[in-house]
Amino acid sequence: MIRHAWITGASSGIGRELALRLARDGAKVAASARRREELDKLAAELPGRIAAYPVDVVDADALARVCAEIEQANGPLDLAVFNAGTHEPVDVASFSPGPFQRLMAINYMGAVNGIAAVLPRFLERRAGHIAVVSSVAGYRGLPQAAAYGPTKAALINLCEALKPDLDPFGVRISVINPGFVRTPLTDLNPFPMPFLMEADAAADRIVKGLARGAFEITFPRRFTWLVKLARILPYALYFPLIRKTTKR
Repeated sequence: MIRHAWITGASSGIGRELALRLARDGAKVAASARRREELDKLAAELPGRIAAYPVDVVDADALARVCAEIEQANGPLDLAVFNAGTHEPVDVASFSPGPFQRLMAINYMGAVNGIAAVLPRFLERRAGHIAVVSSVAGYRGLPQAAAYGPTKAALINLCEALKPDLDPFGVRISVINPGFVRTPLTDLNPFPMPFLMEADAAADRIVKGLARGAFEITFPRRFTWLVKLARILPYALYFPLIRKTTKR
């Protein structure tokens, strides 16, 4: 049973619904994001079960301080979910390093900074569960995702690399690879999103995957297995398929 969890990116979308689900299941939840007002609204839904800890995941020192505050207030963490992330489409006609730098700092280094904050504590206790929210967009390159996709691929690789090193210490790690989930971010997508899921359904899948100790938690299965299949296609088949399905 999860008694005490920390979730970043908890002000909206998957992070928010996951915080509510865990709190309703009896856990104390520390909710982090940059927007204090949204975190306060979340905490007000379940007073005493969810507490707001505003922080910017780009700031590694601030994350370490917040982690210490969370454990001082409510005891050792069982679970840390590093969910903060954003997306900026890349238009090759206006290609620049900016989106790549911003997304790498938030999506990838934000998770690395969070892991660095909790890992010494988990290693010392030889217990704890780290979960990193990536995406099926990390499986293979997709149009206009030249900045976003590599950050998600890096997160998947990060978790794969860490798992063998963490296993001897009794520290678990999971990578969460959702397909399309309705969030304020995906609401901006101008294209059809097959098998679109609601955020509360995504949170349910995540909780069940964490409970069974799964390394990869991916959903909805009908969609993610199609994307996994695309990952092994040769380029001669993959690129025509992408052009056809995305009208490019």
